[in-house]
Amino acid sequence: MALRINTNGLGRVFRFARRTKSATLAPIEAAAQMSSSAPKSDFVVVGCGLPGRGMGWYHAHQMIEGQVASGRLTDIVEPWFLGDGKDTPAGAAFEELVQAWEPRGIKFHKSVDTISPPEPGTPKVALISGRTADNPHLLEEVINAGVTAVFLEKPGAPTVGELESMTAFAKSKNVPVFMGYNKNVTPYVTAALAAEKAAGEGASTKFFHNNAYQKDELPECFERNAEGMLKNMAVHELALLVTYYGVRGDNIAKCEPDMEYSSCQTLVGPGGSDFTDFDKIGFTVTTTEGKTVSVYADRCGDAGGGGFSEAVVYDAAGQEVFRSRTPDAELEAVVATKQAEHPDWMPYFHLQDLDYVTLKQRMAAAMLKGDAPEGMATIDVATETLKVAEYLTPLLQSQLK
Repeated sequence: MALRINTNGLGRVFRFARRTKSATLAPIEAAAQMSSSAPKSDFVVVGCGLPGRGMGWYHAHQMIEGQVASGRLTDIVEPWFLGDGKDTPAGAAFEELVQAWEPRGIKFHKSVDTISPPEPGTPKVALISGRTADNPHLLEEVINAGVTAVFLEKPGAPTVGELESMTAFAKSKNVPVFMGYNKNVTPYVTAALAAEKAAGEGASTKFFHNNAYQKDELPECFERNAEGMLKNMAVHELALLVTYYGVRGDNIAKCEPDMEYSSCQTLVGPGGSDFTDFDKIGFTVTTTEGKTVSVYADRCGDAGGGGFSEAVVYDAAGQEVFRSRTPDAELEAVVATKQAEHPDWMPYFHLQDLDYVTLKQRMAAAMLKGDAPEGMATIDVATETLKVAEYLTPLLQSQLK
């Protein structure tokens, strides 16, 4: 019988601009608890977005509520809502955020140009969470502003070429760049990696990712995610393959699709254009070094639900020996409670709350020590991940035909 584990352990989240207790971190981060006078890395969030909706806002929210023990939010850069979008209804909502957070010491900026350089002896991290297309110029701007390191939200840039240029620029300035691939540090993946190692020679893992789309929602999904499944939904799993299994765009010896599981369709989006993509894809990759790992992603795998991911480990004989899942039943109950309290917040904020805390805490603590944050993907990993996606997409589409 396969071993099953409980991966519950979200930190607490809170209503916007409401006074409450700081979140409790999971045991894996307990050692990072510090007093308010302990050294901290400063963070500037670039690309905040609206309260309850923007990923940048949620990163900032967690920090201002004290959930990141080794980090301190000092600045927010929001070009749209402090610029051309200031007089829109959404701009008015953002102004409420400014009025609530400025008294708490947060400086707001229309552009990167006005942020201050790091204080002597204090690392300053730029957390870029704007539109993917804006990332190349934003990364250059924050590095030119003197930041110590960059936390770049996935996938980093629209294309491999842009990521390569960004990587070269960052390295020329000796500024490390790490990625917000949360599955690299999430407990269900960490547990599966340990289980595969314990299972010995010949063991392998299948990573499952199930979205909650209904079948009739696929045309809109294909149009909105026109870059394709392997560059958005399944890019998280591809980053795991690159980080932990050594998969690269140039070392894939064999890619075998699961023909019964997989489906590739051409659908007409709401705008009237055709889009060809996988609605579900399963495949096993074997590298030239002999490492084997599988990915199964289904847009409608939890239709009408909240979506879930699993990792299943098999021994050399192909017998299942371990399975972990997020969310498990206990975590689903926690998320449901939080979703009821904040129905206007993006649901994945609640589901992945601890992952986001873990990434920022590891980054903040590592910068204080002058180390690399454990488990976090680098921009090199992000570049290789897009290379793998660009290699596999036409190959798998061809094989399915």
